[in-house]
Order: sequence, then structure tokens, then C-alpha cells
Amino acid sequence: MLNIQSLNKQFIGGAWRDGKSMNKLGDRNPYNGELITEFQMADVSDVDSAYQAALRAKEEWGKVNPYKKRDILEKAVTYIEDHEEEITDMIIAELGGTRLKAAFEIGLVKNIIKEAATFPLRMEGRILPSTEDGKENRLYRIPAGVVGVISPFNFPFFLSVKSVAPALGAGNGVVLKPHEDSPVTGGTLIGKIFGEAGVPGGLLNVVVTDIKEIGDSFVEHPIPRIISFTGSTKVGSYIGQLAVKNFKKPLLELGGNSAFIVMEDADIDYAVQAAVFSRFTHQGQICMSANRILVQRPLYEEFVSKYAEKVSSLKVGDPRDPDTVIGPVINERQAENLQSIIQRGIELGANPVLRGNASGNLIEPTIFADVTPEMVLAQEELFGPVVCVIPFDTEEDAVAIANDTRFGLSGAIHTANLEKGVEIAKKIHTGMIHVNDITINDEPIVAFGGEKQSGLGRLNGEWSLDEFTTLQWVSVNFGQRKFPY
Repeated sequence: MLNIQSLNKQFIGGAWRDGKSMNKLGDRNPYNGELITEFQMADVSDVDSAYQAALRAKEEWGKVNPYKKRDILEKAVTYIEDHEEEITDMIIAELGGTRLKAAFEIGLVKNIIKEAATFPLRMEGRILPSTEDGKENRLYRIPAGVVGVISPFNFPFFLSVKSVAPALGAGNGVVLKPHEDSPVTGGTLIGKIFGEAGVPGGLLNVVVTDIKEIGDSFVEHPIPRIISFTGSTKVGSYIGQLAVKNFKKPLLELGGNSAFIVMEDADIDYAVQAAVFSRFTHQGQICMSANRILVQRPLYEEFVSKYAEKVSSLKVGDPRDPDTVIGPVINERQAENLQSIIQRGIELGANPVLRGNASGNLIEPTIFADVTPEMVLAQEELFGPVVCVIPFDTEEDAVAIANDTRFGLSGAIHTANLEKGVEIAKKIHTGMIHVNDITINDEPIVAFGGEKQSGLGRLNGEWSLDEFTTLQWVSVNFGQRKFPY
């Protein structure tokens, strides 16, 4: 039976076993604090074993026919479909995700694996002419080697698979380190899925550990050629620098401070609905969530009123209840941080038109109106059910406010004039922005990534294939060159 209790081991070299650390990791339900399961954590020697196993298995994987590789990856999708209800229960129990969130995340996972399954058939090279007579230049696309993946706690199933599946599809070995708050849905569940699908033992390894236990060894280990990290900008900056220092390529998907812009000609009711979804899906714990709602002044008062009315109707509570929209944030530390942000916003003069209560890790929505761009509420990623609404006068004002952040991940613009919306979008320094849509978008064949301090690199589709492979130049001289000496 597939459940959390059956997945509380390390997955190294194709075997399920306890880690060698003396420390244990308790996996707790963020809604009720219940201990779901416990891991014997991995230590530095386990990390080494995992990387060594991935390196060995990569050679075996390289001998598998590309069509067979495709079939194996497609079997991973079938396994997920056959166990969708059990996986839904895991997302609810471990992450505090609602059933809606679970369905959304599982759908994203299936789509990205289906795309990755095409990669073995797309490892195409090129033949280029040469400046020399009787010579041709061949470019072979080959796997980068072994990829280290570090995933976050918010959408861990998807954000782990988003790197794991394309890396496997491109022929690499993988070692995955999930966040300590999501060791199953972001880690061992994925090991189970690909193991059952038939990838060679050791090709994908999962180490459940803590940075306090292993230090920088996961990144500094000599085997991995790429480190793919999803998480906070602060940690991502450190990991990126550490990777480059050790001559590894960093792929970084980091924080966001997305602006949701409502122009005066927008469909206000539709914009309200989209803005609510953009902020409060999974309690606002999404890097693409709309932190700042920018509303042109003629619509401002009406928008704030309708927005607050809609948000106040969202059910907060037990994520197992199908009617719940907002469940718990991931842990007590996050809950306390949000309470501190709310209090500071009030002290700075922001107007809490809706002020939610807090009970444990359940944080009811808070909406701040009349926020000014320089306030901390508008400058930092909130990562919870807290949002600020900012009025603006002109299109130029909206662009200036939207760009007044060190982040550049996502955004949205609502207007009746679609091409005008596109022109505004092109002026905003962000990796992704959507006209008359939500800020939370991720599609399997469209380039995903941020600008500024929101990350490095692009994933999905052909961009993932580029990121997880390298090119080798092999030239062939059919004759003999003449040398000057």
C-alpha cells in the first residue's frame, strides 16, 4: 500500500534503508501537529553513496534504447494515475494542502513527466561546416552527468519532479534532497514512483537529511555537474555561489514579489476572481503568488471592497475538508513570521481592511489597503495569506511600482485592451507575465524562470533539455592538414 509510513527510508542505490546519521527527522502534519512518520537521517557518507550510485547507474542508463527510456518515464505517469488518491492524501497530510491544491499539483507533475519522456528521442546533434578543407564538425548533445536537486516545501512534489524528470529524460543520474518539511511528497514518493516505473537502481537517489547534518557537502561533492535549487533567494544566492566556486552549473528558481495590475478598463469582477486565486492558492505559499495588487485609481475603491468581500468568504480550516480553500502554513516558524509582518504593516500605517485571526498554523487572510511602494509589505515576499493593495494613477506609475523590487518572477495585467496589456508587460522586468490571467502559471513546454533575484536559468520543454545536457564538439578530418612547420 502506498502511504507516508511506507516511505520513511532513504532511497540510495536502488535500496530502501535507514540513513547512517544518529539524528532523526520527525515529519509532522502542519494542521494538527501530529507526527506522521520519522526518518533516520542521512549523513555525509550517505550523500557520497548516493552520488556514487547515480554516477554508476548513469552509465547503465546510457545503454538503454531511447524508446525504452521513453516507455519507462511514461510508466511513471501511469503509476501516479493509479495512486492519485493516495498521493492526494499525502499532500494533504504532509503539506496542509487542500484537495484543490493536490489536484493542481498532481496535474502539473504528470504533464512535466510526459514532456520529459520525449527527451530521449530529442538528443539531437548537428553537423557544421569547417574552415578547413576535408573536415566536418559534429556537435553531440550528451547528458551533463549527475544532477543534484534541492527542492522546497510548498509544491515539493512538482518542484522536485520539475528537475528530476527532465534530468532523467536527458540521460543523467540524479540525487534529490527534499526539504525537511516535505521529505515524502518532495522526496521518497518520487523515488518510489520512478523505481516502480523501472529506472535502473541508483539512477535516482533520495537523501533525507538536514543542512546542519551534512553542511555544504551536497553541493561541494565532486560528482554532480549541475545543482538545481528551488527556494528562498537568500539560500539560493549562497548555493549558487558555492556551485560556481566548485565549477558546477547552478539552476536557481527563487523568490518572487509579483505585481497584479488592474487597469481602469479591466473587467473588475473577473480581475477580483483572478487576483484572489493568484494570492490565496495554497495559502499564498507559491513563489508566483501575487504579493502586490496594483489598481488604477478610478477602480480602486470598488476593487478593494469586492476583493475583501470575496476573500472573507474563503473557508479556512482543515485541508481534508473539500470546501476548505485556505489550510495551514507549513510550520510554526512561518506562522510567527507572518504575524510579525502583519503587525509591522499596521505599525507602518497600512490599512488592514481585512484582518484575519491566527490559530496555530492557521492564518486567516489579511488584506492591507493604501500601501505605499516603499513599505516592507510591498518590498518583501510575503509567502502566506497576506496581501497588499496599492493605488496608481497612470500606466507609467504602474510600471514603475511593479519594477520597484529586487525580484522578477511573475506578474499579471488586466485590461480590456489586450495589445496595450502586452506593451505594458514588455516594460516590466520579470521572467513571466500574463495578460488577463493569474500570476500562477506553469506549462510543460514554455520557458519558466525569473529575472533579477528571482533566479538563474530556464526550465520546461526545450529549455530543460538545454539545461540538463551539454554539447561535445567532435571534428573529423577526412584528409590531412598542411602545417606551417
